[in-house]
Amino acid sequence: MTTTTQQPKAPAGSPPSRAARVLADRRLPVLVTAGLFLVMYAIGLSRYQNYGFAETQVFLNLFIDNSYLLVAAVGATFVILSGGIDLSVGSVIGFTTMFTAWLVERQGLPLVVVIPMALAVGAFGGYLMGYVIQNFEIQPFIVTLAGLFLFRGLCLVISKESISIGDSSVSSMAQAQVSVGGGFLSIGAIVSLVVLAAAFYVLHYTRFGRRVYAIGGNEQSALLMGLPQGGTKIAVYTMSGFCSALAGLLFTLYIQSGDPLHATGLELDAIAAVVIGGTLLTGGSGYVVGTLFGVLVLGLIKSLIQFEGTLSSWWTKIATGVLLCAFILIQRTMTSRRKT
Repeated sequence: MTTTTQQPKAPAGSPPSRAARVLADRRLPVLVTAGLFLVMYAIGLSRYQNYGFAETQVFLNLFIDNSYLLVAAVGATFVILSGGIDLSVGSVIGFTTMFTAWLVERQGLPLVVVIPMALAVGAFGGYLMGYVIQNFEIQPFIVTLAGLFLFRGLCLVISKESISIGDSSVSSMAQAQVSVGGGFLSIGAIVSLVVLAAAFYVLHYTRFGRRVYAIGGNEQSALLMGLPQGGTKIAVYTMSGFCSALAGLLFTLYIQSGDPLHATGLELDAIAAVVIGGTLLTGGSGYVVGTLFGVLVLGLIKSLIQFEGTLSSWWTKIATGVLLCAFILIQRTMTSRRKT
């Protein structure tokens, strides 16, 4: 007769193990992303030290070259934290470049008049999508996909050809530099950092930010608590539309032209940056600082490929896909640990 021995179980009231506490920490994905960025940057320093990688301007260029992506990703962070998704980001950016170029070059309007008009159109588009999602109870994926096609189509209505911007005010603003340490930042980079700081304050120090986390964490519980769910959802998509339009203006300064194909697929880069930055796709957990590191990681991948010189630009997409899968697995592990 054989007997089986059972392993003793931990008492019900015993504290969780150290590994379990680490995996349950909501800050872990952000720390992992920040650590990944530091490791990648250290590899670049050691591998390309003779090619100027250690220069301060190379680091600052990460903010200059990805300023529009950072602003778009900040808007996407609000949407994903609330449990939604916005697929119209890239099309709104592309439309903003065309709308701005058309008004400045073809209609002769000054840039200071065009900027608030472009921001208003983007915010209104986000408001309409949020209104339809909330009041008609349609999935955000479907509504924002419709927005994607709508704004991309409006680009072609304005012009089927690229519109170059030769306005002196646009050129001077695009070439303006702010000295930082041993290098400089562009106006677009400064604006993106201001947007990041404002988003951090709103998410962590205002009632609106707490409502966004609550709705994304558990929509039914937030409803039972009496939180203004509908207004918060509409405001989140309005904010995303505003950030997309602002990203379009920064992209216009970066490219100094409008084109119907500008920013095609950039909504996927924004979502990837948010997820790599540690924000759960299901909502309710994440930090806008993580989004910053997600954008920096994607930008650093491009820089490393450029310094390597022998790799195709498609390796950027491959590396992004691998990182995205890895961080989704991390999120899955953390979510399962919290439930047990």
